[in-house]
Amino acid sequence: MFTTKGLFSGVLCPHQETCNLPKCIFKHIDPKPKVSTPSSIAQDQLDLKDDHGRERKRRKLYDENERPLSKGSAELDREGSKTIGKPAKKSFAATREISPPPLKRKVENGASSTPSQPSKTTPKASVKAPLKKEGLNPRVLKHPSPASHDLRFKLLKAVHTEFVRLNSELAKDASDDEQKLVLSEQALITRTLDLEETAAASQSVYSNLVKNKIMTYKRMSVKQWVDERKKEVAQEEAKEAALKATTPAIKPAAPPVVIETGLSTHEELTLLHRLYTPISGLAKHGYVSSIPTEAEIQIAREGIEAAKGWEVCDRCKSRFEVFPGRREEDGALTSGGKCTYHFGKPYWPEKNPAEPKAKRERKYRCCGESMGDSLGCTHSENHVFKISEVKRLAAILNFEKTPENLERVSDRPVCIDGEMGYTVYGLELIRLTATSWPTGAPLFDVLVRPMGPILDLNSRYSGVWPKDMATALPWSDSTPDETTVEGAKSKLRIVPSPAAARSLLFSHLSPATPLIGHGLENDLNAIRMIHPVIIDTALLYPHKAGLPYRNGLKALMSTHLNRHIQVVVDGKMEGHDSKEDANAAGDLVRLALRNEWERMRREGWRVVEGEFRPPTPREGPVGGGLSVEMLEREEPIKILSLDRAGRKRDRGEMEDGEVDD
Repeated sequence: MFTTKGLFSGVLCPHQETCNLPKCIFKHIDPKPKVSTPSSIAQDQLDLKDDHGRERKRRKLYDENERPLSKGSAELDREGSKTIGKPAKKSFAATREISPPPLKRKVENGASSTPSQPSKTTPKASVKAPLKKEGLNPRVLKHPSPASHDLRFKLLKAVHTEFVRLNSELAKDASDDEQKLVLSEQALITRTLDLEETAAASQSVYSNLVKNKIMTYKRMSVKQWVDERKKEVAQEEAKEAALKATTPAIKPAAPPVVIETGLSTHEELTLLHRLYTPISGLAKHGYVSSIPTEAEIQIAREGIEAAKGWEVCDRCKSRFEVFPGRREEDGALTSGGKCTYHFGKPYWPEKNPAEPKAKRERKYRCCGESMGDSLGCTHSENHVFKISEVKRLAAILNFEKTPENLERVSDRPVCIDGEMGYTVYGLELIRLTATSWPTGAPLFDVLVRPMGPILDLNSRYSGVWPKDMATALPWSDSTPDETTVEGAKSKLRIVPSPAAARSLLFSHLSPATPLIGHGLENDLNAIRMIHPVIIDTALLYPHKAGLPYRNGLKALMSTHLNRHIQVVVDGKMEGHDSKEDANAAGDLVRLALRNEWERMRREGWRVVEGEFRPPTPREGPVGGGLSVEMLEREEPIKILSLDRAGRKRDRGEMEDGEVDD
């Protein structure tokens, strides 16, 4: 196109009333002087530059022989400005009989209403985030621009003009129900920018797309505009309704689940063998079923000597050196300085239903930061490590199997929980707790002095603090049980070594005693013991993804029993309570036993004269369950009974493979 010479700038436009050209070559005369309102001032500020980037002249709102009244005009008159000697004339805005309309406010759907005269028929708007303040200027695109800035700006103004025309005509005759269809000034600008930005994604046909939209809205009637706005409002309301439906409602806290099995204690003990955890095929997941030999231990010692004390930090994954006998020059236990890490595990945040295509980033539970944004939010004086290889564990302290205990009369199950801290020998046992199942009565709760110098007690999780280890008195069999008093953690007694803690636990066990806990392989490996009969709640309630993934004890208690353990007090994590964790595992076992008994009852099992009787063929489930041959081989299970001396009076007959409990 040729550049204009301004030859027709003095000729009135023949289509002055209906002309919508962005830059007409003919002359246009405003029929009425423009009123200076906040909206017009904002629009004039957007039009300060012309299409070629040069400064535009401001349109005068007054006659050439008069000057506007503005702030500071009185001072100019006193100082002797160019208007001295001439009578000051009032501007048009000051002589108007009708004051300018008050400032408009935004409501949810973009419609506007005045604060001085609120509409009584306007529906009550719910709280919604305000629109982002934008000017009528093309948005910055992530991809290359499909056209020059001047062309994009002209097309934007043309689209915006049509939107303003249709919206103004609707606002004049809008009924009460149509008030929510009227858009505010900012909503019109946002709508224009959205349309242009969407068209800019198709670079090859960008200009044609926008021009077609301009012609469509130029030919559109007010009725068609109303229909289009109704569809848009309906879509917005449907989207909000879907978002509310997917947002979980805040439910009142449910009361803790009361476990009622419907069985006596002896009956529960009789059925407990159905929940035993077989560990024969779980060696690759940390369970130890055989004692390492001397040859294997020697190989591990040779590997330790070859490594020369170099380990990988369990927190920040950096390499560092360990000095069990302290470094000669400065007495340090480790090299590498301080450790900076995130103590919370990374997780994937839930998707936002309103933005299904939004990119998700893994975040840390401790501080909420995204992975890669920070090296860590927590600092420790030393790097730490742990050992998972059985041979290396045995090189420090070898494993032992539970010995026969002739003094132990009852085979009541025992719940245990151990807490670990970091030393120069890895992760060692620093606290051990045992309770009786199913009553939860404490058997013992002691601190354990580790074999190596302490690097970090891991107090955030273990609940053992340096002052506890420093002020603890020695444990003895005649020591009164002071730990049963609430808040008496400082009175915990201490045993001299992990081997002494293991001997203390052996005094309450026999090979036939069921041992209950959560993640028992960690506790057993820290104690260095092998026990044949265990019930691990981490395997009793398996993770949906299978091993090696496991559900945490805290999550299991909250999900199945509506109980909250390991809580944060006053924004500070005080560590786990090993007695609470041990009894929590016992409660989960009782819940599993109740579910097992309910399943057996549905299959037809019943208790008759102190015996568990299997279902008869007539009572069995249709299309499944136990076969007739299996029922014929099934022998009744007699319930254990104890005399006054606590000895078993009648052990009854056991099935093949049943453990004597």
